[in-house]
Amino acid sequence: MSFDEKYFSSHTYENISFARYSQYWWSNRFYAILVRRYGVRGGRLLEIGSGLGHLVGQLEDSFKTYGMDLNHWAVKESKSVIEKTTLQTASAQEIPFAGGVFDVVIIKHIVEHLPDPEKAVAELGRVTAPGGVLILATPNLDSLLKPWKGEKWIGYQDPTHISLKPPSVWIDWIVRSGFSLKRVFADGFWDVPYVPVLPRQIQKLLFGSLGGFQAITGVVFLPVRWGESMIVIARKH
Repeated sequence: MSFDEKYFSSHTYENISFARYSQYWWSNRFYAILVRRYGVRGGRLLEIGSGLGHLVGQLEDSFKTYGMDLNHWAVKESKSVIEKTTLQTASAQEIPFAGGVFDVVIIKHIVEHLPDPEKAVAELGRVTAPGGVLILATPNLDSLLKPWKGEKWIGYQDPTHISLKPPSVWIDWIVRSGFSLKRVFADGFWDVPYVPVLPRQIQKLLFGSLGGFQAITGVVFLPVRWGESMIVIARKH
């Protein structure tokens, strides 16, 4: 499948709302909180897989921002959201920047799409400056409730997820690329329903409350198995 306009209305994006206060909006706000907490204000920031620009656009006031995406359509569309970010079309496996130039690198739900994710993680290490911060998110094969979903688990619903790996593999690659781990955690159980019979709204409260609290407050506390995605915050040696 090619990454084009249709991608943002299919598979895991099919039922996503881009409206203010939607789950998508809260997610981007949460990652922006993490970036501001761990990144050095005023530094150079790169979002790999910047998509429609909603995350990197929030960070233009605090960093010198750059965005890149393989989706030509998304790069074009994101220009209506951003004001100062430098954008280009490029692959995470061949990042078109010199080594050690970024103080913050964000790569959120991109590595699972790549034919050679190990090479991409090595590239993350190459372009991150000493002392710089990496924030990486990807579907969590060790999710505690993944067996409850079976083949319907969210990570399996996108056919472009060709490189799903357990957390231990991602962590090993990140460490071998020159990073020290700061935090490894999860995003909560938001992919309802998990059980039959119970209404979805009740399940959102029952299963999603902890992840929702974490996203809204920015207080990171969920163990890595307690969510559908794993999130890694690491610092370059």
